[in-house]
Amino acid sequence: MRIVGGRLRGLTLAQVGDGDSQAHLRPTPDRVREALFNILSGGAFGDPVTGARVLDLFAGTGALGLEALSRGAAQVTFVDDGTAARALIRANIDKARAMGVTKLYRRDATRLGENRGPGFSLLFLDPPYGRGLGERALTSAVAGGWLAQGAVVVWEERAPQVPPPGFGLLDRRRYGETHLTLLRYEPDPPSS
Repeated sequence: MRIVGGRLRGLTLAQVGDGDSQAHLRPTPDRVREALFNILSGGAFGDPVTGARVLDLFAGTGALGLEALSRGAAQVTFVDDGTAARALIRANIDKARAMGVTKLYRRDATRLGENRGPGFSLLFLDPPYGRGLGERALTSAVAGGWLAQGAVVVWEERAPQVPPPGFGLLDRRRYGETHLTLLRYEPDPPSS
């Protein structure tokens, strides 16, 4: 596993190895990450990466967030409650020398609580497949004020996802058993 583009291109990331059988680590393959970032940089919906504040939920190895940093994101916050995952993320942050522009939270992504800072403009959502955790995490992110108006959400799952209320569909792609659903956060304006 490596960074596939940007200033850190070619950086080899820490290997998952046997890891923790309970961690459900399933890193996004390099080819899928490369395709995803080609879509994001294609201009069809602006440039959601350059200068972005990124929230990487169910971060696993941190590869998606670090790929965004390599391609111009300003800051990445990683969230994972797994011990093995957090150890890998820390190792990868060190490899990328990204300590000053990253945060790592040990937190259940489905119960984020209140965000005490500005909202994030790019969200990576890569939950364990087929367990309904993505929907719950997205609900938690909205309820806690974690997303900025117009934020782009990249949701990786085993099947295409239906946009929940407050989100518009931007794109859907399939790569083998991996489905990417891209959404834009468009909450209803307050009624007068």
